Amino acid sequence: MMNTEQPTAGTLLRHWRRQRRLSQMALALEAGISQRHLSCLEAERARPSRAMVLHLTEQLRVPLRERNAILVAAGFAPVFRERPLQAPELAAARQAMERILHGHSPHPALAVDRHWTLISANEAVFALLGGMSGPLMQPPVNVLRLSLHPDGLAPRILNFAEWRAHLLARLAHEVQASADAMLLRLLEELKAYAWPPQARGTRATPPGEASIAVPLRLAGAEGPLSFLSTTTVFGTAVDVTLAEVTIESFFPADEVTALAMTRLIKGVEVNELR
Repeated sequence: MMNTEQPTAGTLLRHWRRQRRLSQMALALEAGISQRHLSCLEAERARPSRAMVLHLTEQLRVPLRERNAILVAAGFAPVFRERPLQAPELAAARQAMERILHGHSPHPALAVDRHWTLISANEAVFALLGGMSGPLMQPPVNVLRLSLHPDGLAPRILNFAEWRAHLLARLAHEVQASADAMLLRLLEELKAYAWPPQARGTRATPPGEASIAVPLRLAGAEGPLSFLSTTTVFGTAVDVTLAEVTIESFFPADEVTALAMTRLIKGVEVNELR
């Protein structure tokens, strides 16, 4: 018979403490409470107050979505609202996101949600994806799947072994931080993809002394393109949806790429991928 019982607040707090690899003593010291009190909360021998749930989940860096789940399990209403990104209350955030994306032109920039589903992208992204079609391009587009799938960008990535290792390590870190089952399934899916022909037999090499970051190197009509990526998040977000938005911006790693992107975006038609 299937167990349909919902996890308790104490069980969830213990899960996140272990997820962060903290002992009860370590968390108690960080939170400024006694280990005995924390033990009673995790064992359901004491009921946490709303303030205590918020305090402990802050110390544990629990994502806002999961903080709400712990509050509900403890018998309280959720604190952090989850509005659709198109909600009027998020208009200023949407405008800020679009300004970042389009202000980054002629270089590629895109916004994704917590599962790496494309939210929005600027014209430079569409320029780099020119001519690509098929199921991977059908909304909702998963950016990681599009990047590493042999029918996606993978055959055009010149340093595929390094870029794959970088993306998988980043996704593994996000799985550890969020305990998100969907991200874990995505990680296992990406690991199982066949490598494109040009990358078979290669392996990721440690960065050299002169390296500053793992670049993305792409083959294209304009010649090899090389980019460095940065990540932007809404650091003070208290809305669940907004807290889960990430903006990925790619900067040219050399002057050849900078000039090529200026030429590429001319006349690009932006299609709807999301």
